[in-house]
Amino acid sequence: MSATLTNICKGLPFSPLPVYRGRDPLIGHAPTRAHGLNATEQKTALENALRYFPSSLHEELAPEFAQEFIAHGHIYMYRFIPDIKMRAYPIDDYPCKTMKAAAIMLMIMNNLDHTVAQFPEELVTYGGNGQVFSNWAQFWIVMNYLSEMTEEQTLVMNSGHPQGLFPSHAEAPRLVITNGMVIPNYSSREMYNRLFALGVTMYGQMTAGSYCYIGPQGIVHGTTITVLNAGRRCFKSGDLSGRVLLTSGLGGMSGAQAKAAVISGCIGVIAEVNKEALVKRHKQGWVMEVIDDLDQLVTRIRKARNEKEPLSIGYHGNIVDIWERCVKEYEKTGDLLIDLGSDQTSCHNPINGGYYPVQLTFDQANDVMANDPKRFKSLVEESLRRQVAAINELAAHGLYFWDYGNAFLLEARRAGADVSKEDSPTGTVFRYASYVQDIMGDIFSLGFGPFRWVCTSGDPNDLLTTDQIAAEVLGELISRGVPEKTKQQYEDNVRWITEAGKHKLVVGSQARILYSDQEGRVAIATAFNHAVSIGRLKAPVILSRDHHDVSGTDSPFRETSNIYDGSAYCADMAVQNCIGDSFRGATWVALHNGGGVGWGEVINGGFGLLLDGSEQATNRAQMMLAWDVSNGVC
Repeated sequence: MSATLTNICKGLPFSPLPVYRGRDPLIGHAPTRAHGLNATEQKTALENALRYFPSSLHEELAPEFAQEFIAHGHIYMYRFIPDIKMRAYPIDDYPCKTMKAAAIMLMIMNNLDHTVAQFPEELVTYGGNGQVFSNWAQFWIVMNYLSEMTEEQTLVMNSGHPQGLFPSHAEAPRLVITNGMVIPNYSSREMYNRLFALGVTMYGQMTAGSYCYIGPQGIVHGTTITVLNAGRRCFKSGDLSGRVLLTSGLGGMSGAQAKAAVISGCIGVIAEVNKEALVKRHKQGWVMEVIDDLDQLVTRIRKARNEKEPLSIGYHGNIVDIWERCVKEYEKTGDLLIDLGSDQTSCHNPINGGYYPVQLTFDQANDVMANDPKRFKSLVEESLRRQVAAINELAAHGLYFWDYGNAFLLEARRAGADVSKEDSPTGTVFRYASYVQDIMGDIFSLGFGPFRWVCTSGDPNDLLTTDQIAAEVLGELISRGVPEKTKQQYEDNVRWITEAGKHKLVVGSQARILYSDQEGRVAIATAFNHAVSIGRLKAPVILSRDHHDVSGTDSPFRETSNIYDGSAYCADMAVQNCIGDSFRGATWVALHNGGGVGWGEVINGGFGLLLDGSEQATNRAQMMLAWDVSNGVC
């Protein structure tokens, strides 16, 4: 019998234990994690997993968990996967004492929705290893805590582990999250592998471990803006018809690339080695065509280019094969097939499934990754060098390539590829600029970043209403008179929001994203809260944003890569952002080590804020959003 929301709020099921059903063979699963633990440390990992259960169950569960560790490099506790359709249910369905707790529950379940999450049974939302929790016991305990929480309590989360409910007050956050916080000298990739295997820390990416992911729509707007502005930079025109963008990755975040290419009016070719991920995006309508033959791909690109047809093609295969084929085509015909290039593999995690080497098939790579990690690392490095060599050759003849903040150039440099720029005093400038340095940095400097919301009723009509409200608010701000650069951004976003419905962007919760500055965010939030108070919206609205924003992230190879005074390596801004949001009205806050470019390379934070129609909600939104933006532009 399927569980209900009431059932999953009762805490870990002990009596009787759930039937062990194993992993679902019909969905994608995380690759086996390399861990490097010795026998004593593996015993510790098992003990850490068993601490969630009464000692009377240890004899039964210990062999099962030990086998999981051997098979997968981590203890996920598959037995305890809830037998419920994981999705964002309407907020009133959650059995809670406070609406704020119900909002958090809704967002957690959206992050684990099978249509949203990359590897749902391993609790990975996106990015290859962006965890919601470290194991399923933590999910059950957190849902129980949230159902019992009052307005005088705060839940504390340490890297997926629920430390407990603690006394606080009504104006305090209901939830405080930290993910991956380790002593700086130990924030290495090798240490991450060990600590995650031990079950004592996890990589929350940005919005996976903060429960604020809204599916690939969360990045499609930013990707669209990036592609359009890359075209303006290269071709002095916003018209990208007939232009070809080559990139890779159709996972959680990278799945946005195909949709963004079509919205931008160009031809997007996106390589993906994982057939399950490619088919998923094709079924969702984010990829228009699927091709697995290089000859057919070249023919289709030329046809679409000649006809100036907006198109997204998912290529089932390795991106390096396409880059090298494009070089051969240029050498043979003088035809530069590709105009724009980037990469959105999970290259922040290249040796644990984030990047697949061209020398191996997908299945072969997973086998070598698990059983011969040293060889796998060597193959990854060779593959990166080959990829960069092909990119360099095409760039010499007019290709415009940029780093999309996934640590591609950073990892390529570490692999010995020719990407360095000798005159970089800070070490953050490469042969190819990052999209922040060349494209988006000026927009962030104006205070514009990825502002998002979720309609907790689950009703698409509520989402349509919020689209209308947001467009009205931005239109009103334009009519009052704003600087020309700000006006252009507002107008771009009014166009985006008025066309959002026809692009069918919703995957999972009824959510939307647009780029706005401080004034726009505060005005939109105020209008949303008023709409809730008068019943124009059927239920409260949750506000959030990507951590990748004006003040949420310190990342020398992405968000702060265009800061050249040396402070790009400092993390004060992101930490102050989280602290400041926490006492200015946020419903929950999160602070993470890692996100986008990888563990140890970035500190980032985010928030969730419930608009319930009350006057207090308006006050919180106005105070908190003002700080959340201005902290990054002052």
